[in-house]
Amino acid sequence: MLIVFIGPPGAGKGTQCRRLVDSLRIPHLSTGEMLRAVMEQDTALSRYVASYINAGKLAPDHLVMRIVSQQLKSPQCERGALFDGFPRTMVQAQMLDDFLAELGRPLDAVLELRVNDEALIERLLKRAKTDGRADDNDATIRERLRVFHEQTKPLVQYYASQGKLRSVDGMQAEDAVFSDIRGALKLP
Repeated sequence: MLIVFIGPPGAGKGTQCRRLVDSLRIPHLSTGEMLRAVMEQDTALSRYVASYINAGKLAPDHLVMRIVSQQLKSPQCERGALFDGFPRTMVQAQMLDDFLAELGRPLDAVLELRVNDEALIERLLKRAKTDGRADDNDATIRERLRVFHEQTKPLVQYYASQGKLRSVDGMQAEDAVFSDIRGALKLP
């Protein structure tokens, strides 16, 4: 199964992906984690990526697609993958569709986690304290939410028009969200 998670920062995409990994036995591909791993290196590329991430901006589409396509070609993704934080722009969505068409492996589903902005800001500020995430400060959070609404939110309609979108209320308790996700995917 190939499943995309769409939702604003702090909606619980990573949390729910990690839970689904055990059920579906497919890898969780978090572009945020992949990009943060690149940033930990001392290279020109790491500084380039950091200049975007630390300002709350999205990394360039071509760079993110290159990272994701390399992962999808790996043996670990033969049975599928959970996409967390990708695609985030219409260009990335179209690039992913084109790449998957070349592989003969279309997306199975797109899960939208809906959470209001006030709850997101509270969640992200809490995460900043517990996880030590430098990119979770008030100014960066607000910029990331603005970018989400402008660049990622349009993907909801894009995938709805393909009949792949399933929406889940991300304001519920974590277990209830997971139960709704399993129901939306028709998992036992």
